[in-house]
Amino acid sequence: MATLKRALGRWDLTAIGVNSVIGGAIFLWPAQVAAQIGAWSPLGFITIGLLSLSVALCFAEVSSRFDATGGPYLYTRAAFGDFVGFEVGWMLWFARAASQASIMAAMAVALGYYFPAVTAGWPRALFLSVLTIVLAGINASGVRQGAIVVNGLTIAKLAPLAVFVVMGLAFIEPHRLTTLPSITIQQALTAGLLLIFVYGGYEVVPVPAGEALDPRRDVPFAMIATIVSVVIVMTLVQVVAQGVLPNVADHATPIADAAAAFLGAGGALLIGIGSVVSMAGTNMGHVLSGSRIIFALAERGQLPAALARIHPLFRTPVNAITFTSAVALALAVSGSFAAIAVVSVLARLVVYGGSAAATLRLRSHASGAPEAKPATFVAPLGPTAPIVAMCVCAALAAGATRDQLIGGAAALMIGALFFAAARRRN
Repeated sequence: MATLKRALGRWDLTAIGVNSVIGGAIFLWPAQVAAQIGAWSPLGFITIGLLSLSVALCFAEVSSRFDATGGPYLYTRAAFGDFVGFEVGWMLWFARAASQASIMAAMAVALGYYFPAVTAGWPRALFLSVLTIVLAGINASGVRQGAIVVNGLTIAKLAPLAVFVVMGLAFIEPHRLTTLPSITIQQALTAGLLLIFVYGGYEVVPVPAGEALDPRRDVPFAMIATIVSVVIVMTLVQVVAQGVLPNVADHATPIADAAAAFLGAGGALLIGIGSVVSMAGTNMGHVLSGSRIIFALAERGQLPAALARIHPLFRTPVNAITFTSAVALALAVSGSFAAIAVVSVLARLVVYGGSAAATLRLRSHASGAPEAKPATFVAPLGPTAPIVAMCVCAALAAGATRDQLIGGAAALMIGALFFAAARRRN
């Protein structure tokens, strides 16, 4: 029987994480964060980055106990049972598929600036279909091939941002970063939710652990390296954009506009190309991680066994790749991803909070979880990191909108129905 091929090193896993976090949002959302908290925004990026590190430390510890595919699904299943694990896995996959669809649609809009035809009708559908087939094909051809493409796209997306930061630091007006407005608690929570979205994606690092060379050591390294890297990049990008533009909150494309201010039209073009490459790279990572999540659910009998099929030659979960890609394409073409995008906020909080709770649970009950092994990495300061992570998730959930909470609850209920159907089938 074919098995998944172990071919991913620690830097491959780190690239998967950085690639998943730094997507299209970094080119657009600095304006939305600034609209809420103004010149506090760089500090907001640092604060949420450090709080994300508390979650990443939980992931690093709990991932050091497992060497199979599944990530947060495996951790919460081992700690709290099949139902909780399924719900976490379902929400993680659901958010990945919806995010993949939204990014594909955003790529059509971005390319529409140069090729207007791809923004509507059959040319749009054709573009989205070809993009989906190409990304799925690369992923299906082997995890090593997929990792090489992800690594290349990660470098390609970071290069324009590095140029933007290095060149832009000389054009910063300090007063734009030091004139701090008064803000309300609600504004701070809203900005926090926006930043959780911007930082979201690192939770996929441990998902392909079943294809990593030394997952119990390399996944913890990649989790921490991912967060440290993206905090530095995102904070510096926000500092430059906010320090260069008179009012960054008024700009729909703040990074491109800031680049145009000190690099001219060529700078704006560089950032525009970088944003398309960035979105392509993020989507490549979504196909890789999303398919492995649903593969893990099927591998343990909680979804149809066909989704756990491994290609005998390429040793990739080909049916899971095909299914995940088809769902994302359907959402992108129909535009229905916009209606379910509200689920992504609560989905991430469920995944983060569940993994933090699993960290504490498995410290004292690992012997009762057959898949869990002794931890090779333990988060410092005892229970501090898991408790901080759970408190952050609870606080951000309290700041979520009514639509976000209703959408998340609906997704959880749909997941419960799938779980019940799987139980009946088995």
